[in-house]
Amino acid sequence: MEATAQEVDTAVRAAHAARASLADRAVRAAFLRTAAEQLQAAQDGLVETADAETALGPVRLTGELARTCYQLRAFADIVDEGAFLDVIINHPDDTATPPIPDLRRYKVPLGVVAVYSASNFPFAFSVAGGDTASALAAGCPVVVKAHPDHPALSEYVAKVLRRAAAAHGIPEGVVGLVHGFEAGIELVRHPLVSAAGFTGSVKGGRALFDAAAARPVPIPFHGELGSLNPVVVTEAAAAERAEAIGAGLAGSMTLGVGQFCVKPGLVLAPSGDAGDRLLKSLTDAVSDTDAGVLLDHRMRDNFLAGIAERVELPGVDSPVTPGAGGEHTVSAGFLTVAADKLAAEGAYDLLLEECFGPVTVVARYENDDQVQSVLSRLPGNLTATVHLSAEEAAGEGRGAELLAELTPLAGRVLVNGWPTGVAVAPAQHHGGPYPATTSTSTSVGGTAIERWMRPVAYQGAPEAILPPELRDDNPLGLPRRFNGRLER
Repeated sequence: MEATAQEVDTAVRAAHAARASLADRAVRAAFLRTAAEQLQAAQDGLVETADAETALGPVRLTGELARTCYQLRAFADIVDEGAFLDVIINHPDDTATPPIPDLRRYKVPLGVVAVYSASNFPFAFSVAGGDTASALAAGCPVVVKAHPDHPALSEYVAKVLRRAAAAHGIPEGVVGLVHGFEAGIELVRHPLVSAAGFTGSVKGGRALFDAAAARPVPIPFHGELGSLNPVVVTEAAAAERAEAIGAGLAGSMTLGVGQFCVKPGLVLAPSGDAGDRLLKSLTDAVSDTDAGVLLDHRMRDNFLAGIAERVELPGVDSPVTPGAGGEHTVSAGFLTVAADKLAAEGAYDLLLEECFGPVTVVARYENDDQVQSVLSRLPGNLTATVHLSAEEAAGEGRGAELLAELTPLAGRVLVNGWPTGVAVAPAQHHGGPYPATTSTSTSVGGTAIERWMRPVAYQGAPEAILPPELRDDNPLGLPRRFNGRLER
């Protein structure tokens, strides 16, 4: 199953040769819609195959496949609209200082994109996931490095995508697929690969990021690596609705057996009666959660080892101890610690690292200074959340101040909600400061298409030889900025 260097080269060259087939926006939009239709038509077989390899269950997998199909259609709509091309036209202006020549700017696709599949989302962040959908929408062929946890599903999905491509006269090589660790390294180093998208661990993502930067011609590497997703619960919020916050936290941290990249992994909760009530609610809800299967035994082993190392720290308690639920399962739980132990470098830094699985750390704080001290030590995250009271949300107290403190930490800041659940929407941002991601881009939502394009400006080019997107008469009816005016 492992691809050789020659097989990687063949896949990349086939994708590179397919670039021209994606030049017509109407064709590639139709391709994306057909891909969504054919994936839905194959739902039963796809879900059965996915469940056999991941044990995520038909309900979860059916919903994830629906999300994947929706995402493909959403990008087809973006392609049809054309605003992502960012067309800007300036006619000559000799009165300006300095004078402005005839300039026409838009964005063009980068070329072949290497996509590295995720383990925890076998549809939405895999062969037909957001990286692939947005790259194809941009006009870039893809070569996907399949995740070893779902190889059969990866082949199945790739087959469906290729069939959809063929229906529109697009070569099947527009979607390549390779397997194996070494193949992943060969892929990012291949001279015909122009960019890469990755979802996975900090260690693996950083190694590929470094390889992408070390090439004779470095390429953009858009990696989603890891995230703690901190949550701050104010004392007033806990006093107002401790039980609801505890139950909501339990649902969020155990969703998908804690295998979501936006699982809340650190919660700053107040000491005192209100915080105690929150912990009791959390204890009750987590205790009622069934054991679940992690995606593979390597992850299970890492989870159990990570819990064992954390509970050995002095002052760390486990009101509900996470651990082995059976031969193949794990049980959910949470740890508690005094927030002041996290305020300075030392052994407790381990509690500020992501532990993949159904566990969170609740740090009990005595005052606002402790909250600020802990937040100041956190790395970049995908999300950060604050729970406020009704008064704080209305502008009284520290609500605005806390929002400002969390903003530098994450790409998505939530108020009175939970981070699990990443809507596919135009305003979505799924990314954050390093190590959450290696770039400032999003991997979810319409603007994810921007990762796979670069701007180019033509100066003084006769209109007769310009691409149709940049001609004055706008034959394609594109949104654009024309001599400073926004036209739609």
